[in-house]
Formats: sequence, structure tokens, C-alpha cells
Amino acid sequence: MIRTTVDGLRGQIGETVTIAGWVQALRLQRAMQFVIVRDHTGTVQVTHRRDGSALERALDELTVESAVRITGRVAANPVVSLGGLELVPETVTAENLAAAPLPIDARTGPEGRLDWRFLDVRRRPAARLVFKVQTTVERAMREFAYAEGCTELHTPKLMGTASESGAEVFEVGYFGRPAYLAQSPQFYKQMAIAGGIDRVFEIGPVFRAEPSFTSRHTTEFTGVDVELAWIDSVEDVMSFEERMLAHVIAAVAAAHGAAIEEHFKTEVTVPRVPFPRLTLAEALSLSGTGSASSDRSGGSGREDLDPAGERAVSARVRAETGHEFAFVTEYPASVRPFYHRRPSGKPTLTASFDLLWKGLEITTGAQREHRYDVLLAQAAEKGLSPEPMRWYLDCFRYGCPPHGGFGLGLGRLLMVLLGLDSIRDATFLFRGPNRLVP
Repeated sequence: MIRTTVDGLRGQIGETVTIAGWVQALRLQRAMQFVIVRDHTGTVQVTHRRDGSALERALDELTVESAVRITGRVAANPVVSLGGLELVPETVTAENLAAAPLPIDARTGPEGRLDWRFLDVRRRPAARLVFKVQTTVERAMREFAYAEGCTELHTPKLMGTASESGAEVFEVGYFGRPAYLAQSPQFYKQMAIAGGIDRVFEIGPVFRAEPSFTSRHTTEFTGVDVELAWIDSVEDVMSFEERMLAHVIAAVAAAHGAAIEEHFKTEVTVPRVPFPRLTLAEALSLSGTGSASSDRSGGSGREDLDPAGERAVSARVRAETGHEFAFVTEYPASVRPFYHRRPSGKPTLTASFDLLWKGLEITTGAQREHRYDVLLAQAAEKGLSPEPMRWYLDCFRYGCPPHGGFGLGLGRLLMVLLGLDSIRDATFLFRGPNRLVP
């Protein structure tokens, strides 16, 4: 099909072209017929003077959101507000007439818009912009990871054992025995490191059976995972991530900065590196919920930042340093997985971090424990039996190097980047405890 997109019409004034899109609005007057047609690049006015022809009848039969194909002459008309152009039609083909009235309009609430997500996305340029930005984000992530020597893998999403503690997993039937939807590619990333793949990168689905109803939680999301071999410390992991994010945000600013500011009133600011780093003890002190000198296994009794604490810490860091990002390090072993390494001389802490951006946690990462005997001891401490994950533990019996990595939620990154109120708006088809359709 020879089709001209709306954004290409200016270069074809005086020519006859065919456009294809949806009817955004109709003004069917006594003497004139005006149809606003939208495609994925913009909108154009179709203008026809009534003449009793078949063309007039075809335009009268259209409904809002009908899929149409229109052939006509491109004309300059400075009176037309849509770019000073209009299309004078010669033929109109209704490929699919939309039922009327539409099931959603400008007054429809969030749940109703999710029920009719395809119409919601089609009718709102801001909604479509989210996925253009997402495409740029993923492309830039891959560019950076490839340049850093990463190999992209696709790990299984069906597992015989849970990938973390066993909580918050979806169990499914698998030929007469239970299987689980992967809540992380963690074990497989580490297996790849043990397999001699020096640096591992994956963008893929992640499943979390969390009965959470917040603006930042979802039961299925896209995870960005990285694992790096032969690191000296967790600092190498944080350095990789901050440089990757600076590269990604610069790419978004260049490609979509003006559009993001227009549609979301959000300025895309490319961050400086390195990002500030502070321990959890320091973060709790900044947030007013703990003491900078307290032992995180006791003391104030706080072992993590709650959402209000994350926002308070980010606000303080930004006020004092100008940074929107902050790494929070040294989380207690009691709230971290058994495979997180514990720093020398700090047996109650882990060489781990969360990354906060504008008050929201978008990443968790750590140096991993690569010594077999220590892993066994830490698993036992957590009350975990080694047998169900023997295949994982065997990776550390035959020369696994020091390594570490992180997992980043793509939806949360988009949510903060675009200034969205909810992760639902950063996801094409949202999944939550009460939503399994469409």
C-alpha cells in the first residue's frame, strides 16, 4: 500500500496522496463536511463541500474512531489550525466503522481506561509517547551493555524451584508437577557467570505474586537485569548502572525531551556521575527514622526505608547535592537474600544497594557470595534447604568468580522519567491482584 503519513503531508502540497488512520472528530455542517483524521504521526483536516455525491454520503456515514482510508489533494490553507494544511478528498473508504457511542471519553476514570486500553492509547498522544520513550530506553540500554562487553541472554520463565525465598511466586501446573513463574532471572544470571559468560544482560518479563495495591507495584513487569564477573567490589556494579542510566537518559532527552515536556510537563535532566552514595544507617538518619550509628540488626529496629523515608532521603540528597539519584548501601542481612555477600568485618550487613530516583526505588543490586561453603551457611541461616536448589549451588563448587549485578524495573524507570502518577500508565497492559484482563 502506498500511504502517506500525516507528518509527511507538508512536503506534498498540491499532490494527490492516500492517508490511513482514525476519525478523531466530525463536523458535518449544512454546507461543509470537516473530518479530523489521526494517524500515529499527527492529525489533518479533511475538508469537503457538500455536493450530493457518493463522497458526501460516505463522509456522513462515518463515526468517531472509524478506521478510514482517504485519497485526496493536499492543499495549503492558513486558516486551518492543524498545521495550515487540509486534504480535499476524492475517495473515502471506511475500513471499519466504529460503534457509537464510544465506551470511554475524557471523563472516564483510570479503571475504565484500563478496561478499554487500546482505545485509551489510540486517543491520547501522551499514552503513545510512553512507548516511544520505552523503545528509546531499551535501545540505549542495549547500546551501553553491548559496548561494555555484555552478552544478552533470555533465561527461562518457568522454574522448578522459586528463584528467591519461595514467597511471592505464582505456582502453575507443569505436566503433573508444580512449576513457578520466575520472580527473577537471578539464579540463571549467576549460572551464566559460572559458565564463563563474563557479563550478562537481559530485558524480560518478571512475575511477583505480591498482593500490593500501590501506584508502583504490578504482578508482571519488564525487568532489566545485569550480572558482571570479576568485580572487585559492589562499587563496580553501581558504577556500571549509573553510567548506563546517564547514557539512557541522554538518549531520551535527545529524542523526546521536547515532547515529554509538552505532554507531561516534565523536564528530562541528564544526571552527573557518580551518583551520591550513603549507607542505610545514614539514610535512616536523614529521613528522621533512625540513627546513623545504630546497628541495622537492632538499634532503632528499622531495617529498610519505607516509601516516605525514600522520598525524604531523596529530597535531602537533592537539596544538598543537586542529584536526583542516590544509592543506599549496606542493607542488613536479615532483609536481603542469602546469596548477597557480607562485607569483611560486617557480618550483619550485605554488600548491597538500592537506587532511589526522585524518591522511588527503581533498582536492587549487590555483590554475590561466590564461595560455596559460605553460601551453604547463609542459606541454612535463612532456613533454606539446599536440595531444591542443588543445581544452582553446584555452580559455585567448580570455580565461580567474584561477581555482582542488579535488577531494574523498566516500568518504574519510565514512571519517574515521565513524571507519571502510576505504573499503570507506564505499562501497555497492566497486571495487578485484581486485573487479569484485557
